[in-house]
Amino acid sequence: MRVQRPKGTVDILPEQSASWEKVEQILRDFFKQANYREIRTPSFENYEVFSRSSGETSDVVEKEMYDFNDKGGRHLALRPEGTAGVVRAYVEDKLYAPEMVKPFNVYYIESTFRYERPQAGRQREFHQIGIESFGSKNPLADVETIVLAHDLLAKLGVKNYELHINTLGNAQVRQDYHDALVAYFRPLKEQLSDDSKRRLEKNPLRILDSKDEQDKQFLPDAPKIIDYLNDEARANFDQITGMLDQLGINYVIDNDLVRGLDYYSGIIFEFMVEDKKLWESATTILGGGRYDNLVAEFDGPETPAVGFGIGEERLMLVLKEQNPDLFTDEGIDFFITNIGEGTEVKAVEITRSLRRQGYRAQYDVDQKKLKAQFKKADRVHARYVITLGAKELADGVLNLKRLADGKTLELKLSDVDNMSSFMKKLKD
Repeated sequence: MRVQRPKGTVDILPEQSASWEKVEQILRDFFKQANYREIRTPSFENYEVFSRSSGETSDVVEKEMYDFNDKGGRHLALRPEGTAGVVRAYVEDKLYAPEMVKPFNVYYIESTFRYERPQAGRQREFHQIGIESFGSKNPLADVETIVLAHDLLAKLGVKNYELHINTLGNAQVRQDYHDALVAYFRPLKEQLSDDSKRRLEKNPLRILDSKDEQDKQFLPDAPKIIDYLNDEARANFDQITGMLDQLGINYVIDNDLVRGLDYYSGIIFEFMVEDKKLWESATTILGGGRYDNLVAEFDGPETPAVGFGIGEERLMLVLKEQNPDLFTDEGIDFFITNIGEGTEVKAVEITRSLRRQGYRAQYDVDQKKLKAQFKKADRVHARYVITLGAKELADGVLNLKRLADGKTLELKLSDVDNMSSFMKKLKD
């Protein structure tokens, strides 16, 4: 029986996972500096969690979601995106309680699943990184979210990214815009794709996100939401863009920008990267916006919220091209070689001591000949090799070799338990 991974999944092998770990640590440190704490939600939820949040007419729900009935007859779905599960947890675990500090800020790094055509940077199982902030309707919360996204990409070394921004306005704006879209598309109904015909009656905004060539011909002349902003919505949008101007954050007002999920309300944004080596045209690497109605949709209290999400696979593609230093193998600090009867246990003791001190250290469990041990030290990119034999143990002096230049030094056995002090002297 030949066993293969399912289509649309990948194995992240050890030589690759080191880079993922490095990037994720940068992300975790960055989010913690902004006082965002990690949340972990289940990989699957009740189907309604995603159908209610993403929208029954969205591609995610109609075409891409992995849903199934379990043995108890429950209709469940694998997580297609991160926000809905976080909102469900926010409501179910009463994270809105008065004693909780507002805004309530969380981040996540988790696997997500969508049944779609596998492509560069997007598989059927992929990883999403996101932040969510609950409790503030102040435009400064939107600005903070956008600034965090901007500064995170800069910290990671992403180049040639551009912020696209738009607004879905308030409830009145969305109703007026809905009516305008229906009036525009209804005479064209018979020329639309089957998906868009259905969406025309339920959610015409989804037509603007259509990838069907049959629909695309009508999109340039479709009404633009910016023409339907009332005074309140326009003031909110102007306040946000005005603060971005003052902060020196460049942006493009993109009247065609919509997001693929139904829960957005108010400001929406995407950071797009242009890299001809990866994609023919600029591609979204990070997207987000405000969703003030979703907590109430899950039977929680009215709660304003804003956040963003990043596809980690797509991010890693960009970083590999634009910041390859993140993908260098750092190797280990010390490889302990030993020769002679009775040296094995001492090699283990030295290795354990170095690990307790925070160094990356390894010894040869196969106990091959000394030459083979040195070759292994080279292959694992060790910075230093410590050699001990019966004589070294008797004299209490070990041999320390720096592999970069071959320089050999004496290391007292007593210095092993205070290696940082010895290494400092070595640098001095």
